[in-house]
Amino acid sequence: MKINIIVFFLLLLSAQIVKAQDSTLWNHKQCAVVLTYDDAIDVDLDNVLPVLDSLKLRATFYLIGSSPVVNKRINEWRKAAKEGNELGNHSLYHPCDGSLPGRSFVTPDNDLSKYTVYRAVSEIRTNNTLLKAIDGKDIRTFAYPCGDLKIGDVYFYNQLKNDFAGARGVSPGLQTAKQVDLTNIDCYGINGQSADYMIDLVKKAMQTHTLLVFLFHGVGGGHSINVDLKAHSELLHFLKQNEGKIWVAPMVDVAEYIKKNQ
Repeated sequence: MKINIIVFFLLLLSAQIVKAQDSTLWNHKQCAVVLTYDDAIDVDLDNVLPVLDSLKLRATFYLIGSSPVVNKRINEWRKAAKEGNELGNHSLYHPCDGSLPGRSFVTPDNDLSKYTVYRAVSEIRTNNTLLKAIDGKDIRTFAYPCGDLKIGDVYFYNQLKNDFAGARGVSPGLQTAKQVDLTNIDCYGINGQSADYMIDLVKKAMQTHTLLVFLFHGVGGGHSINVDLKAHSELLHFLKQNEGKIWVAPMVDVAEYIKKNQ
């Protein structure tokens, strides 16, 4: 009888420890959701930021330094950063590997397969300098253009690990904090999917206590990869309605949190 009582209390204590660990997994929330927007396009400022501001949600915008929208609307990007959004690094010229299938859109000047590692690293660091001039910040995350990780057989980000809190890739997946690879963070690219699809992903993340990263380009237009404006708004409103259970934060905040807790 005494042994059974001891076993019972040990199991109870173990359950309480696990519960306590779970409660701190994602900033005391069930899961973490990161909203990321690529390429520095007008709809980021015209369609996305107004709804984020209205709901007091914050996101990461991965900026291509050479984008004319960075140059023409620099004060708006600066304001977005001051309000708590991250200006992430999406390289200076968005080079992609033109040797891969389906890459006819890649121009010779921006063909990553023709880059040296030195050139790729230098351009990314130059973009960091530009972004710091806009937001004054030293810590941010990187997003691989086209999800390309290598130049030849070399993982070029290996030389940039100390420059960033983490790097977002393009492969889909839900992962616990311990499972996340900060050199290639999983995400779900959205192109025409419904609000129900996106909200179901959030529910799965809540159930599994995992990280969910969304990758958007066009929102209500502005890019060939696009999500409907209403569907995007429904997702954001769902996140707001459940903010007691979901940690919604920029990629840099989540990456730093993961690094401390891995």
